[in-house]
Amino acid sequence: MTNAHPQDSPSRGQASGSGDLTNQLIETPVWTDDLVTGAGIPIVDVPIVTVGGGLGSFALVDYLRIAGVPTTDIAVLTPNTRPSETYEFLANNSQIPRHERLRSDSGSVMDNIWGFPSYALREAWNATSLKDKLFPVWQVSTEPILAEYYTPKSGQVYESVDRETARIGWSQMVKGGQVRMVRRRAGGGFMTVLTPPPGATATRRIVYRSRFVHLSLGYPGVRFLDDLRGYRERSGDHRRVVNSYEPHPHVYEELARRSCTVLVRGSGIVASRVLQRLLDDNEAGRTQTTIVHLFRSYVSGPQGDSANFRRPGTGGFAYQAFNYPKAAWGGQFRNKLLELEGEERSQFIDTTGGTNTAPRKDWREQLARGGALGTYQQRIGQVASVDPTEDGHRVRTVVRDQTGAEFSIDADFIIDATGLEASIRSNRVLADLVDVSGAETNPKGRLETLPTFEVSGTRSEPGRLYASGSSTLGSTYAPVDSFLGLQYSAQQITFDLGAIGAVPKIGPLRSMTEWTRWMRNRPPS
Repeated sequence: MTNAHPQDSPSRGQASGSGDLTNQLIETPVWTDDLVTGAGIPIVDVPIVTVGGGLGSFALVDYLRIAGVPTTDIAVLTPNTRPSETYEFLANNSQIPRHERLRSDSGSVMDNIWGFPSYALREAWNATSLKDKLFPVWQVSTEPILAEYYTPKSGQVYESVDRETARIGWSQMVKGGQVRMVRRRAGGGFMTVLTPPPGATATRRIVYRSRFVHLSLGYPGVRFLDDLRGYRERSGDHRRVVNSYEPHPHVYEELARRSCTVLVRGSGIVASRVLQRLLDDNEAGRTQTTIVHLFRSYVSGPQGDSANFRRPGTGGFAYQAFNYPKAAWGGQFRNKLLELEGEERSQFIDTTGGTNTAPRKDWREQLARGGALGTYQQRIGQVASVDPTEDGHRVRTVVRDQTGAEFSIDADFIIDATGLEASIRSNRVLADLVDVSGAETNPKGRLETLPTFEVSGTRSEPGRLYASGSSTLGSTYAPVDSFLGLQYSAQQITFDLGAIGAVPKIGPLRSMTEWTRWMRNRPPS
C-alpha cells in the first residue's frame, strides 16, 4: 500500500475502515496502534516529526541535519512548500516588501547556526559600489553608539533560507497536508494525524507514529480589535476596515486615485511600517492622504524602572531597537527569567517587551514633517463606537477622551495594526493538546514549556513533545518569536535530544566541519 503518502511506506496489516477519524479516536487521549489501524488509517513510522513547516520547523531541522540526522528520520508536516512562505506573506501585507529592512540584527542569521558570516558582511560582500560595501560594515561596527542597529533586508533573509533548505534536503522531508491533532501513543511516543491534499492519498487521514514531535505553528490568525470586529460582523464591510496582516492592496490603490483619510490604530512596529508606507506615498507625490493616528494610551516619556529596565518614549511611541532588549536573548534578562515563575515571569516579559517600535531616525523625521504639514495627525482616547457614516461611504469612529468628552473621526479606511491572534484556543491542534493530551498552560494562556522547550504535561516515555515560537510565550524564554529565539529553541531541543541519546551531539570538531561544508554549500555529512 505504497500510495498512502507519496514519499512514505506505511506499516503493513492495516485493517479495513473509513480511513478517517472515528468518534472513539477523537474521544480517546492515548491511542493504541490497533485503534488507528481499525479505523483504516495508514501508519507511517518516522523518529522525529515537526509540525508547521515555517521558520520554527526550519530552525530545528537545520540543527538536526547538522548534527547528523538523516532526512529519512525527519518528517515535516506542512501545507507550505517553503519555510519562509507564511512569514513573507505577513511581512508583505504589513508593508515590508523584499527591499525593506526587518527588525532583526545582523547576527540573527536564520540559515546559519554559527552566525558567521552575518547579514551585514554578506550585504557588503554582494554590494557593487564601494560605498555600499563599506556602509554595512561601518554600521554594524559602530552600532548603536554612532549608528543605528543594522537590520537585514527581508529579501536577503528569504533567499538565504531558500539556499539552506536546498542544502539540507528540505523537500525530501516535507509531507504535504494539514495536521489535525497530536495524541499520545500507548507504549510511548506520539501519533500525529495528517490530512493530505484532496486526492493525494487513498485515505483521508494518515498517522505519523514517532518518538518525538515538535510543534511550531506560528500565530493562529489575525487579531482584530473588538470594536472593529463588531463593525465588520454587523456591516459585512471588509473593504474599508482592514487588518495590516491581511492582504489590503486595494487601500493603497484607492489612495492613489483620490484624496482620502486613513485612520491607523496601533503603536507598535507594524503600525510604524504602515505609517511609513502612507507617508512615503505622500512625500513621493503618489497620494494626498490625511493620516489620523489614534492612540488608546499615549507614551510621553521613558518607561520602566531606571534601576532595572528603562525604555525611551515620546510622541506616543515607546522606542526599543528590537522587540526585547538584547539581554533577553542571552544575557542577564534571560538568566533572570529562568529564575522566575508564574505571574512574576509573565509581568517581567510584559515589562521588557510590550508594545514598542524601533527608533529609526528617518521614520521619526517623516512623522515630524507630516505633522508640520497636517497630513499626519494624532488623536488620543478610547473608542466608543464604530459605524458607517450617514451616506454609507465612510466609517465613523466615536472616541471618548480622558475628560469624558466625545469626538468623531470619519475615515475612508481604517487599518488595524495592533497585532496577530495570540490565543492558542484559536488553533485546534493546540487546543486539543491542552484539552485532551494534558498540555499545561502558563499565565499568558500559552503552552508552558521547560527550559528544553518540552511541553509540560505531555511526556510519553520514551518520547518527548516540544514546541517553539509564539505559542510558548510566557515560559522560560521571552523572545520566542524572533529569528534568534527560534534558533535558540531549536538548539535547546537538539541538545536535549542529544542528552538522551536520540540524536548525535554537535561537538567542536563536527561544528567546525559542518561550518566548512556550509560555506561550500555542501550537504551535511
